[in-house]
Amino acid sequence: MITKKTINDIVETSRIEEVVGDFVNLKKRGANLLGLCPFHNEKTPSFTVSPAKNIYKCFGCGKGGDPVNFIMEHESVSYPESLKYLAEKYGIEIEETQTSQAHKEEQQKLDSLYVLNQYARDFYHQQLLQTDIGKSVGLSYLKNRGFTDETIEKFGLGYAPKDKDAFTQNAKRNGFKGQQLKKLGLTSKYDSDFFRDRVMFTIHSVSGKVIGFGGRIMSKNVKAPKYVNTPETEVYNKSKVLYGAYFAKRAIRKSDECILVEGYTDVVSLHQGGIENVVASSGTSLTVEQIRMVKRYTQNMKILYDGDSAGVKAALRGLDLVLEQDMNVKVVMLPEGEDPDSYLQSVGSEAFKEYIESQANDFILFKSELLFQEASGDPVRQAAMIKDIVASIAKIPDPLKRSLYIKECGHLMKVEEEILMNEVNQIVTKSVHQAEDQRKKDQRQYARKKAAEKAENLPSDPGNFPPDAPPPYLMEDEAYDIDGGAAPPPQSLRRRPAAANSSEYQEKDIIRLLITYGGQQFNPENNDITVAHFILSNIEDVLDDFDNDLYQRVAQECLDLTIDGTPITPEYFIQHEDKDFRRLAIDVLQPEFEMSPQWLERHDLPLRSQPMPDANFNLDSISSIYWFKLRKLDKLIERNKASMKKAIDEKTGEEDVMKAMKIHQKLMEIRKDIALKLNTVIVR
Repeated sequence: MITKKTINDIVETSRIEEVVGDFVNLKKRGANLLGLCPFHNEKTPSFTVSPAKNIYKCFGCGKGGDPVNFIMEHESVSYPESLKYLAEKYGIEIEETQTSQAHKEEQQKLDSLYVLNQYARDFYHQQLLQTDIGKSVGLSYLKNRGFTDETIEKFGLGYAPKDKDAFTQNAKRNGFKGQQLKKLGLTSKYDSDFFRDRVMFTIHSVSGKVIGFGGRIMSKNVKAPKYVNTPETEVYNKSKVLYGAYFAKRAIRKSDECILVEGYTDVVSLHQGGIENVVASSGTSLTVEQIRMVKRYTQNMKILYDGDSAGVKAALRGLDLVLEQDMNVKVVMLPEGEDPDSYLQSVGSEAFKEYIESQANDFILFKSELLFQEASGDPVRQAAMIKDIVASIAKIPDPLKRSLYIKECGHLMKVEEEILMNEVNQIVTKSVHQAEDQRKKDQRQYARKKAAEKAENLPSDPGNFPPDAPPPYLMEDEAYDIDGGAAPPPQSLRRRPAAANSSEYQEKDIIRLLITYGGQQFNPENNDITVAHFILSNIEDVLDDFDNDLYQRVAQECLDLTIDGTPITPEYFIQHEDKDFRRLAIDVLQPEFEMSPQWLERHDLPLRSQPMPDANFNLDSISSIYWFKLRKLDKLIERNKASMKKAIDEKTGEEDVMKAMKIHQKLMEIRKDIALKLNTVIVR
């Protein structure tokens, strides 16, 4: 197991903006950073990163945490693997204590797939550089393509030997099992190598893990596909992967543009030529998942097509998916007979960059010109072409963009804008109605499911509802943004509205102060008193009377920590073993709205009547306690009124009535005194 000291070093060193920035394009907004959430599909950024608090929070799906939690969620890895990832990123040496054999076996089982893929990568790379057949066949091919030793090493290029089971036998001799090899698609069901006599291209995840391979055949005149990829596995899903994304993500963010090509060699060649913001779809049509991956880094995509590509029109039809994701798409047709690799080798990097910049055409306009030329002189084909273009324009979510495209296309095709606008509006309206019908259908299905579970008295986890179904905290007639992908808040925060006499709001404010400032000194002149000590000493007698069970548990734990002398810090709760504690901590530490720093930084206008919000915890604590007590008093008053009414109705005696009236008078006096201290008016 990783030692506590190492864990502390990793947690203290890791910076959330740097860790998240490897996967999400973040932009400055006040004191925070904002980007598109990597955990759910959204069109408007709601994913917030707070460098000051070292946490992230998505206000769309509710996910949040620290750098360790982000890697666990994003990469779907265990806690130790997340720590190791961050340790490698920041150059921290891992110290581990001895672990049991059972723990080692369990950890090896979790890591084995990535470990085996890395082993395969090293094997193929070694075959390329250190064997005669690898050098004469694979390395000579790569050198003829102009690839340098540095490029070959960077991309982990390799060679799979011709022998039937060379890799399989080698892997087994080194302790890997046949079942693992088959699970990753490295070995066929007949125990032979899946890749043979092929130049190997290593496929990485966005974080750099080896997840699969692509192989180009070297043999000639054989009836076999030119390229083959690793089959679908637990770690490799072709529809979610873009070749080269790991090496391109920083350049994509820097240039605010992603260049998409078709093949592995195109990516490698362009990278070597200094054009690093390039990825490949590996010969498949773009998928929604791949588009969303790109959108994390930029909204601008430039697609390069071979000059003699016969499938350009078919490929263009698939690009409607890109428009649906509100991406800006441009198309570049290379000179006839050229592909990105060959053309770069022919003209050089600078001329290549100038060409793709000058020849980039807007996708919609490019498609319109291409189809219009083909349909010239044929009214029937022209009408079909116009409907095709209109269907693409209707995919664009932004109405302003749609109107501009309609204007340009109307001018190009000599069709009145009003006609095109009507066609687009019909398609958009139909799409909206279909989405609404689907939403209602999902709601009905979900309601029936919950009713069935309730009838059968089956345990149900509210967090595991279908991704497109309405979450349980929505009423049947409430809207649910399926298209936006908004997900429910954490289960611990998913509650019905509090009753009129509930004090949950005040309880949560108490908890906010304990988690955020509990360890701060309440009075600088008395170092023995912390904010937590002050608050808890004032509410200790009512800890068992909280309306919200989660808030009560947090307050009780803070009391235990205070008694033990353990510091109360935000990090303690962010890294808490209870997931509800962690989620609540992120919720209170990263509110959706914060005071703008511009008043102080730009206008030099600090608050005059009190300290700035982050330094105002003393007054906040006093105010919060008063409001908390006020709400508890309201509940006592209501209970006493009920007792008084019962005594009057049941005629239990004048003594009981007088006693209740005296209690009521005393409670009202206390209530009035607290109201004066709060400088508020209580209406009854």
